[in-house]
Amino acid sequence: MCGRFDIHAAIELIALIFQLDEIYFDIKPNYNVAPTQNIPIVINDGRKNSLISSQWGFLPSWAKEKKTAYSMINARAETVDSNRSYKDAFINHRCIIPADGFYEWLKADKAKIPYYTRLKSKNPMGFAGLYNNWKSPDGEEICASTIITTAANELIKPLHDRMPAILHQDDFRRWLNPDEYQKDFLLPLLKPFPSSELEVYKVTSKVNSYKHNHPDNIEPVP
Repeated sequence: MCGRFDIHAAIELIALIFQLDEIYFDIKPNYNVAPTQNIPIVINDGRKNSLISSQWGFLPSWAKEKKTAYSMINARAETVDSNRSYKDAFINHRCIIPADGFYEWLKADKAKIPYYTRLKSKNPMGFAGLYNNWKSPDGEEICASTIITTAANELIKPLHDRMPAILHQDDFRRWLNPDEYQKDFLLPLLKPFPSSELEVYKVTSKVNSYKHNHPDNIEPVP
């Protein structure tokens, strides 16, 4: 799964990597992104790529209240095209979530030891995601999103059996293209990212609290 990540890259680098045409979200460095916080997502309307703000935690059209989002921060790649909560978004509302890396915890006795994963290039990565424009029964409107997860690669497997579906940069355009929605064309993109392109290392236990938002969260510890 993916329950915590960070985004701290300069907006100029994000704009370059994700080929942004419009930026509607003022990104602030966040070294401990947690569910239901506002996150940047990249969408395409058929003409341009835009960076917008979205709540992390999907809200399907049938949801009656916002707390549904807590249980929908991730969607499984294996069922994303058929699950009633996500299948419409899979066709119409795909997005990319920029991130510099993500956290996972190793269970050791009663302790949980945090680890951080990032690209060896140290560039931002792009998680495959879905979003929805949800309207509550009382009229509140929220853009809500989820990160798609897939089976863990050999590097992540000792920590967890799932990992975010990280897209290759060459596949960004295909994933975002609103005119392309055939599952046979899109589902192959949601595969485990190559271990050879990632690095994982242990980080401070301070990251266990989402309130600790500091650059030292991603510094290696012995």
